[in-house]
Parts: sequence; C-alpha cells; structure tokens
Amino acid sequence: MWLTSALLSALFLGLYDVAKKQSLKKNAVIPVLWLHTLFCSLIMLPFALLSAQTGVLDGSIFYVPVAGWDLHRMLILKAAIVLGSWIFGYFGMKHLPITLFGPINATRPIIVLLGGLILFGERLNTYQWIGVIIAVFSFYLLSISGRKEGISFTHNKWVFCVIMATILGAVSALFDKYLLVRYNNMFVQAWSNFYQLAMMTVILFTLWWPTRKNTTPFSWKWSIILISVFLTLADYAYFVSLAQSASMVSIVSMIRRSSVIVSFLCGALLFHEKNLKSKAIDLLLVLLGLFFLLIGSLQ
Repeated sequence: MWLTSALLSALFLGLYDVAKKQSLKKNAVIPVLWLHTLFCSLIMLPFALLSAQTGVLDGSIFYVPVAGWDLHRMLILKAAIVLGSWIFGYFGMKHLPITLFGPINATRPIIVLLGGLILFGERLNTYQWIGVIIAVFSFYLLSISGRKEGISFTHNKWVFCVIMATILGAVSALFDKYLLVRYNNMFVQAWSNFYQLAMMTVILFTLWWPTRKNTTPFSWKWSIILISVFLTLADYAYFVSLAQSASMVSIVSMIRRSSVIVSFLCGALLFHEKNLKSKAIDLLLVLLGLFFLLIGSLQ
C-alpha cells in the first residue's frame, strides 16, 4: 500500500513540476508562489473547518484533529524549511530548462539516504553504495550537459538555487518521517499549508510588492491553479505512504524522484528543450542510481 501511494505521489509530483514551469515562463516568481500557497490552503481549509466545527469527517481519512502548541511549533519549522526549498526551487525552475532541473533535483534521495543513515540508523549496503556512486557520476555528466547550453554548475546562481532547494527538500523529507509516524497526516499537511501561506504573505508584501514595477511583471495563468492541485495530491499520497509504519523514508523519497520521467518527457514534448539526447543519458544514469538505491533498501 505504501509503495502504491509513493508511486502516485511521483506521478502527481511530475505534473506539478510541469505546471510550475509553465506558470513561471516570463512571470514573476514571488506572486506565483504566493498564489500556490493560497490555493493549497484553500483546498485544505474545508477539511480543517469541517473537522473542527462538525462531526462529518470523524473517523475518515480526511479528518484534521486538533493539536497543541508543541506540534504547531514543529509545523512552523517544517513550513519554513519547505518554503525555503520552494523559493530556491522556483527561481531555479524559471531560469533553467526543466530537462536539467529535474535530474538535478532527482539526486535528492542521496541526501535523504545519508540523513536516514545518521538519524534513523539506516545503513548503506553494497547496492546502495553503487547507487550513490552512479548518482554522483550522473551529476557530473549533468554539469557537462549544462555547459553545452552555457550553464556552468560552478558559477551559475540558478544551479546553486536548485542545489539549495534539493538540500532543503531532503531535510524536509527527513523531518516528515519524524512527524508522520507520530502525528495525523492530514493535520501535518493542512497546517503546514496554512503556515506557508502566512509566511509567503509577509514575503509578498515586504519584498515583491514595493519593487513590483521594477521587476518582471506578474501575469495570471490557469496553470497556477494546477500547481496547487497536483502538489496537494502528491503530498497527500506521500504523507499516507510515510504514515505507515512499514515505510522507509529513503525508499519513498527515491520513488518520488521518478517524477523526473514525467517532467523530462513534458520538457521534450511541450517545451521543446535542447540537448535532449545527452540529458536523456544523464537521466538514465540518475534513474539507474536510484534503482540501485532502491534494490539496496529492499535487501
């Protein structure tokens, strides 16, 4: 069951990246991200209100329980980590080809695996070490593919943004595993969205609004709504997977990264990006590395 949920999460996560890329084309990043957090919160709000004010959702998978300040405090921290990852990731996504962004972001399980080793006592076996080595080599090949498009991995600030987004995303995944074996997944998802909206509202009106006339203008696109819909579905399936005691954060994270297949194909078919042959080879190596990590985790 948890493997099926992880696969569904990967599918929706790939569609989320595609909607995000379309929304950010020639558009201001901060208001797009603010709208994303707004729509995510609006999707979860009815569940929170019905749970708090009525008994309609009692005992269902959509019930959002009430919790004390100790848990809310942790969710504020989680929201800050996720929002930091999103801000870096959105800027990186806007300025880099999705066929380059996706494979870089797909190396996230390496960090999660190392974090799982340190925090949860998971150990690397031979297959996992092979996977790590292949994934590191694929990252080197991605840097070569990037240079063909004038993108230097060592000097490009947007590549740095994607790397930071990947690191913070890995930290968030490890924190999720800690939270979701202890607390209700709907509570974690709903209130994380609410706190992210509050933080993004502050960022919108303090950083973007005063300088909006001197930066890239914002234009409405219907794909912005799809960002929130796909991410909400991806997160729900992800939280359901992690909430099951048999799940392993390293495996779930690796399966979710297979979303890069969806985003890569859409980058080729919808956005007509360049150097697809060399990037496809790099992507196959990334997936091969993830495969070895997965096989090693199942031993």
